[in-house]
Amino acid sequence: MKIAVYGATGMVGREIVAEALARGHEVTAVTRTGSTVPGATSVGVDMADAAALAEIAAAHDAVVLATVPSRTGESHEPWVDAVIAAFGAVADTRLLVVGGAGTLTVDGARIIDTPDFPAEYRPEGLTMARIYDALLGARQSLNWTMLTPAPMIQPGERTGSYNRGTDSPVGRSISTQDFAVAMLDEIETPAHVRARLTVAN
Repeated sequence: MKIAVYGATGMVGREIVAEALARGHEVTAVTRTGSTVPGATSVGVDMADAAALAEIAAAHDAVVLATVPSRTGESHEPWVDAVIAAFGAVADTRLLVVGGAGTLTVDGARIIDTPDFPAEYRPEGLTMARIYDALLGARQSLNWTMLTPAPMIQPGERTGSYNRGTDSPVGRSISTQDFAVAMLDEIETPAHVRARLTVAN
């Protein structure tokens, strides 16, 4: 398969690229700077460039958005606008979006709305919630999946196994490596079309 990964050098994106390459897929690593990613075709494109995204999507079987909004205090609006514009730009190409754990629910309440949710992560959590809501309201022809990690995601070990859920956490943490395994499993064998999937170790 031909897979394009936006945010290919980020903490999550680089593991998705590595897993896809290890499985023999053709990967286009998309970053704003065009950083070279060994084994992949490296492209320098801003996600806000909808025309470029449309061209990339047309040449691939799947597009993965593994980007995050600004974490330096800048407005999240440009990122939100770019992600939502991507919904139209990908046309019929499969779209997989890395979500945020704050949108998951426990006893009917979003994690982001619970008292223990860290205040410093709330702005990003609310932004990710907007993206999930936008996906739910997207055009019926959009072939999307949001893959949401456990509340804690960080580099660790690739075990090749993970627990699956939909709207509630199925574990406390997941390694970025096993998150990438889950992403490629979903790309290769779609089981959550127009739906959310959450994974944990």
